[in-house]
Amino acid sequence: QVQLVESGGGSVEAGGSLRLSCVASGTGWSINSMGWYRQAPGKQRELVAAITRWITSDYGTNYADSVKGRFSISRDSAKKTIYLQMNSLKPEDTAVYYCHTDILETAPPFRLTDYWGQGTQVTVSN
Repeated sequence: QVQLVESGGGSVEAGGSLRLSCVASGTGWSINSMGWYRQAPGKQRELVAAITRWITSDYGTNYADSVKGRFSISRDSAKKTIYLQMNSLKPEDTAVYYCHTDILETAPPFRLTDYWGQGTQVTVSN
């Protein structure tokens, strides 16, 4: 079982910054990828940023085009933690931000399973 605990959301004016954190806890698995998604009212959940290939330590990063150059995702592998530094925030960044991970079990049947955090609200005002 995996638990994801997010922190760092809040309200900020346009142009401001916020930093989100997500910690994964549990045993018996390895992280395959870990990242952030967001969902604004009336819209589908979308990828914001993710770090992939944890198992091979050949880490890669993916960003939504809308956040490139403004957001930065980073990790502390030993702490199973990721961070999302969000700069130059815009009102259109307002959404609930969800931490996501997919993990590989380290014992049979070696399932690949994904988990979601409870979400943290980010509100950007004009």
